[in-house]
Amino acid sequence: MKHKNGFNPLSRTASHRKAMHRNMVTSLFKFERVTTTKPKALEVRRTAEKLITRSKVDSVHNRRQVARFISDEAIVAKLFNEIGPRMKDRKGGYTRVLKLGFREGDAAEVAILELVDYKLETDAKEEKKDKKAAPKAATEKKTPAKKAPTTNKSETDGEKKPAAKKAKAPADKTAKTEE
Repeated sequence: MKHKNGFNPLSRTASHRKAMHRNMVTSLFKFERVTTTKPKALEVRRTAEKLITRSKVDSVHNRRQVARFISDEAIVAKLFNEIGPRMKDRKGGYTRVLKLGFREGDAAEVAILELVDYKLETDAKEEKKDKKAAPKAATEKKTPAKKAPTTNKSETDGEKKPAAKKAKAPADKTAKTEE
């Protein structure tokens, strides 16, 4: 039964729990994605969503209220300058919890807590590769058109020569020179 229990104490003292919440929320805003246990993710989500709601309206009062909880000024600035404006249209539900399964060792339920509009870094890397590959593909298409195709088989066979093998010095010669 969960009557009148407003939060999950996570088997920690109040000071430990408060410090852990602050650190995890700061990490969530810094990296926009955190892997942790499911109960911690559910508790941290509550706090993170309240702070994101505050960051949607950039005022001195809201900045001070958020700064009470997040000690890193750069993260507070990122929250108000980047994350808050991105979430301006949403009425809530700024984070999601994705279940990963059970951790080896203690079999704790592991989950990913991330911002809803989070994009994987691999997507950005693939886009960069695609942009780089497009100019290369265009140049590669042009180069075969410039070369005249060879029809003589002897010319194509003569172009490729096997690489010369390096000969190893026998060990006996070094022994004779030392004597």
